[in-house]
Amino acid sequence: MRILLVDNLLIRRYGKLRMGPGRALACGAIRGNHRLCEFSDRDLARYMGFGIRSLGEKLVNKALIKTAKNFRPEAILLGHCDFIRNETLEAIRKALPGVRIAHFNVDPMCDAHPQAQMRERMYSCDALFATTAGDTYLKPFVTGKNIVAYMPNPSDPALETLNNSLRPSTDFEFDLFDAGQPRQGDPRLDFVMRLSEALKDQPLRFELIGMGGRPAVVGGADYDDLLASAKMGLNINRYFGMKWYSSDRIAHLMGSGLLTAVYDGDQMQQFFTNKEVIYYHDVPDLVEQLLRVQSDDAERRAIAAAGRARYHQLFSGERTLNFMLETLFERPYSSNYEWQEEVYR
Repeated sequence: MRILLVDNLLIRRYGKLRMGPGRALACGAIRGNHRLCEFSDRDLARYMGFGIRSLGEKLVNKALIKTAKNFRPEAILLGHCDFIRNETLEAIRKALPGVRIAHFNVDPMCDAHPQAQMRERMYSCDALFATTAGDTYLKPFVTGKNIVAYMPNPSDPALETLNNSLRPSTDFEFDLFDAGQPRQGDPRLDFVMRLSEALKDQPLRFELIGMGGRPAVVGGADYDDLLASAKMGLNINRYFGMKWYSSDRIAHLMGSGLLTAVYDGDQMQQFFTNKEVIYYHDVPDLVEQLLRVQSDDAERRAIAAAGRARYHQLFSGERTLNFMLETLFERPYSSNYEWQEEVYR
């Protein structure tokens, strides 16, 4: 299939790339032998408009129409493309009557901005995908002519290249790390500060990145080095208790073989057992479990290895993309996708 992927590919960061869902889907397209064309809307808008946003927006929409006419995709996948107007999508449909268009959104759906993005696309796209599950968050965007569905945060071995489960405990700079940029009032900040206080007299090296005065690491080889430096990672989201929601951090941690701690109220038990992650409910519970695996490196490595294998099996970019395309074209599912209960028509 010919696929046009429109997403923020961060060319302007000169190699300081994020291993985001769009890139994992691109890897999945290549692994699935699809013909792929990538279009980085934000980069092109900046370059074509000489830094003038209004000029760049106008030109990048014209460029996307030209790209679609030249490439003639069967499917268009739109990430967080705020520069791309619905009128542009309609012009593409007029030129390519058989094309199917989907939008995918990886932000928590309780926030106003992703909701606005979904509302913007609900009438112009044939399918909408979000990394938040639940009818409360997905059903409001069903129009009767589209499909709205959950999608996981995809991984790919070309992106998550590490396997920390193979390395002994003595091989790491840190035992546990958490990376993020929470603002004041963010519940994650309070949680990690309480966790840091609880661990300060324990034999466990906990590193906070992007918090407590420590600079953030946003991507590139520096982020890879950070993942390689720790044997365990904390997956903590901005909101607690949203069904299956996680930032793409979970793909980086589990996909790289770090033993990953996951909040037990996000219903991820549908995908992973306690032999593949450690589930925590609150700070005391998390501390107890961290100290247990800290003292048993064989258990840490076994859980991390099983979690890595399971994540790549369930949520590979190729498998996730297959689900999205089969949903978009309303084809019978070729696999029993573990999340397919979250598809709304």
